[in-house]
Formats: sequence, structure tokens, C-alpha cells
Amino acid sequence: MGEIMIKKIATGLLAVAATGAVALSMPAAASATTTSNGFDYSDTWGSVYAKHHLAKAKGWIGVKWDEHQQSNTAYVSGRLYDLDQRTYGQGGKCAYVKFQAADFHHDWDDVYARKFCGYPGYKKFSFDVDDVSAVRVKVCQIHPHKHWVTKCGHWEYLYAAEAE
Repeated sequence: MGEIMIKKIATGLLAVAATGAVALSMPAAASATTTSNGFDYSDTWGSVYAKHHLAKAKGWIGVKWDEHQQSNTAYVSGRLYDLDQRTYGQGGKCAYVKFQAADFHHDWDDVYARKFCGYPGYKKFSFDVDDVSAVRVKVCQIHPHKHWVTKCGHWEYLYAAEAE
């Protein structure tokens, strides 16, 4: 009787392992399920900071795939915060956020950027971009009257199709 029980347990474990292997080998798009808000992927992100934490951004990203799982649209919204309390004469700078998206060939393009000057407040933003395999964000600071960014934080990845 003990031998039969061991065989049943072993057979059950093999069935569970085989089922898990099949599920793991399925493409992400094919196994995607719709979230309660109608998106195939939905998550909050942030806070993402500039160097020295003098600017930050946080928000939400949602991705919807078409019915054939061949095209998608990423929707991004959030708030950009100016945390630099210094005056411009003291070297104070504005908050700056930029986003890049990778297409299905994994080529990165700049898709959105926003500047906000106004410690201690924030500015809302939103945009959408089509046919993306990944989306990332970086927060920096920018001089109020110049066009180059400085004191950037690291890229933070908000979405990757492979991770779905």
C-alpha cells in the first residue's frame, strides 16, 4: 500500500510540473488577461527621483492590446514635482521628466517630456504611445531659462511586454 501511495504522489507532482512548464512557455501576449479596469496591463509607478531628490515624478501606466495581440497602446499619466526650494539666484532649478518607448524591434525613442517650475507644487501630465515593447522614465532638473537637463536620476522601467 505504501508503494501505491508513493506512485500517486509522484504522478501528481509530475502533472503539476508539466502544467507549470506549459504555462511558462506560453508567450506573454497570449497569456495576458484583462485587468478589472479594462487594461491588459495596469500599474502605478514611482516615485522616481532626480539626483539629490530635488525633483520627482509618480503616476500610472496602462497598456491595451488589440484583439489579435499584434498592436498595443500605452497610456501614461502622473505628476511632476518640483522639490528644489532654492531661488533661481541661489542655483535653484525646475523639475523635468522624460519618457522613452521601445518599439517591437527594441529601438528606443523619446516620446514625451515635461518641465515644471514651481516649488512646492506639481504639474499633472498624460500621454499615450502606440506599438511599444517597453516604456521607461527618467527625472532630471533643468534651468528655468535654458534647454539642457542636468542632475538626472537613473532610467526606471515602467513596462516591458516580455514581463506581462
